[in-house]
Amino acid sequence: MEINGRTRTCGLIGDPVEHTLSPMIHNTLAGRLGHDLVYVPFPVERGRVAEAVAGAQALHILGLNVTVPYKSEVIACLKEIDPLARDIGAVNTLVQCDGGYKGYNTDMEGLYRAMQSEGIEIAGRDVILLGAGGAARAVAYLCAVKGASKVWLLNRTLEKAQKVADEVNGRVSGTVIRPLRTEEHVRIPEGKYLAIQGTSVGLAPNTEDAVIEDEAFYEKIHTGFDLIYNPWRTKFMRLVEAHGGRAYNGLKMLLYQGIIAYELWNDTHVCEEDALAVYDKLKEHFRQR
Repeated sequence: MEINGRTRTCGLIGDPVEHTLSPMIHNTLAGRLGHDLVYVPFPVERGRVAEAVAGAQALHILGLNVTVPYKSEVIACLKEIDPLARDIGAVNTLVQCDGGYKGYNTDMEGLYRAMQSEGIEIAGRDVILLGAGGAARAVAYLCAVKGASKVWLLNRTLEKAQKVADEVNGRVSGTVIRPLRTEEHVRIPEGKYLAIQGTSVGLAPNTEDAVIEDEAFYEKIHTGFDLIYNPWRTKFMRLVEAHGGRAYNGLKMLLYQGIIAYELWNDTHVCEEDALAVYDKLKEHFRQR
C-alpha cells in the first residue's frame, strides 16, 4: 500500500509488543477491504500509559489495542467506557470519541465468535474454567451472560477464584460461578463438560506444562478450548484429545477480537470470507516457524 498524508494509523500499546500478530490481522484486513490504514505496535514503558494515550490523541491516532499489562490501568485515561468493558474491568480497544477515546473490551465477544465458528455452545452448558486472572475473569463473565448453567472455576488460590465468582455472580444476580481450588477438581460432579483453559500455563517454551495433569480430569471433558495459541497444540489440548474430546486453541479468539476492534474503528462489517482469509494467513505463519 502507499502511505501518504491521508493514511490513518492504528496500533497496539503494551509491554512487550515485539511478537504480536495484530499487525498481520489489521494490515491484511485493510488491504482486503481497501481501507487507507496502517497498523503498528507501540512499546510503552511501565508507568507511561497515560502519556501514550494523550500522545495518541495529539497525533490523531484512529484507534488503539491495549495488551498486558495495561488493560485495567488504561481505564483511568479514557473519556468514555463501554458498559461491558466496565463490568469486566478491562479494556483492550480504544476508539476515537469527542475529546479522547472510548474504551471497549472485544476479548469476550471475540472468544464467543471463535466458539460459534467451531459450533461450540455455551447456553445451557456446564463449564469448567481454569484460572482466575484477567482473561479468565472475562471468560467467566461471558459464560454467565451467555447462559451457562454452571461454571466450575478452578484456581490455585481459592481467594482469587472467590473474588471473581462474587463479582460475576453479583452482576448476573445468580450463582453461576462455583469457585474451587485447582486440586479440588475431583469435587466436580461426573459428567461431560466444556473446559476453557484461561491461564498462561503451557505457553511456549513451557509446552509440556498443564494446570492439571490428572488423567481422570480429562475424562470429564467433551470439548477443550485453550486461550493459548503458541504452541499450536498445548499439552492441555493433547490431554483432552487423548481422552476422546475435541480441542481448540486461542488463535480464532485473537482473530475475532481483532476483527471486532477493526469494525469499531472503521464503522464497517468484516464478512466471514475475509475473516477466514486472515485466519489462513495466521495459520501459515505458524506452519512456517
